[in-house]
Amino acid sequence: MTLYKENNYLKKLFSEPYHVVNLLFIVVILFVFAYFGIFSPEKNNYPVVCLHEKLTGQPCISCGLSHGFSLIMRGKIDEAKQWNPYAFRVFLFFVAQFIFRIKFTIISIKQPDIRKQLIIYDSIASLLVFLISFLPFMTNIVKISF
Repeated sequence: MTLYKENNYLKKLFSEPYHVVNLLFIVVILFVFAYFGIFSPEKNNYPVVCLHEKLTGQPCISCGLSHGFSLIMRGKIDEAKQWNPYAFRVFLFFVAQFIFRIKFTIISIKQPDIRKQLIIYDSIASLLVFLISFLPFMTNIVKISF
C-alpha cells in the first residue's frame, strides 16, 4: 500500500510541467548553494570572475557577491555586507525561491484543483521578492543607460 502511494506521488510530481519546472529550480538553487559552500572567500578561488571588472578595471554593483554569498553560508553576515551591501538580500531571494518551489509544489500536488490560482500567487510572490532583492541592480542599470 505504501509503495503505491509513493509511486502515485512521484507520478503526480513528474506529470505536471509546473512541478517539473519547480524541481529544476530547486536543483539549480542547490547547485548555487553548493558552489558558494565549496569555494572559499579566504582562498578567493572562484572560477567565475566579474567580466565588467576584468574589461574595465572598475568594480560593478555585483562585485563581491560571490564572496558575500560564501561568507553568508559560513554565518559571517556582517563581513558579507562589507564585500557587497546587497549580498544578503540577493541571498535571501534564493532562500525564498527554494522555499517557494518546495511549498508551492507540495500544495499543488495536494490540491490540484487550485493549481491555476496557485501559479498566479506563485508568480506574484516571486516577482515581488525579485523586485525587492534586485531593485538596486535594476536602478543601477537604468542610471548607466541614461
